[in-house]
Parts: sequence; C-alpha cells; structure tokens
Amino acid sequence: MVPLPGVVLYERKMPHGPLVRIRRTSEDGVQPIRVVLEVDRRAGTPRAAAGGTPPPLRSLEGDDEAVLCDELRPLAQSDAEVARLLREKGYR
Repeated sequence: MVPLPGVVLYERKMPHGPLVRIRRTSEDGVQPIRVVLEVDRRAGTPRAAAGGTPPPLRSLEGDDEAVLCDELRPLAQSDAEVARLLREKGYR
C-alpha cells in the first residue's frame, strides 16, 4: 500500500467499510496549516493498493492543527454528516 501524503490526525472505520479520516496536507512548519476531511471508500479492498488520495469533503486552513482537527472531528464522527457531505459533493 502506498503511504498517504501528510499526517493522519484522526481515522475511523465506518460500519460498511470505508475509512473516514482527518489529515494534515501541509508540510511541517508551513503556515497556514491545511487539514482535510476525506472518506477512503477503497480502504480494505484490493483497489486500495493502487494508492492515491480521496477528494476532500471539507478543508480548513489556520494556525493551530489541534483547533482545525477539533472543528472537523464532529463531522468525521457522525455517519449521517459524512453521508450528507458525500451527497453534497456528488460522490454518492
């Protein structure tokens, strides 16, 4: 499996298989810090070995990684919110 660029700040598996993750995409020491909320629907499947990154459902920029992660975590922890974001982006 190809490693993801950036740093995974939060990750959980949804009941039907995909991974929800919050990931920092900016490099260490770069300001502003950018974090994204994404759903990896290929997780746990043979296609996951192909690598790549899923499109972000939401992204934030700011000065404090912990604050940005705290803002996205409620969305990431809710299956209903993840489904809503997927629908809004046209991924479902």
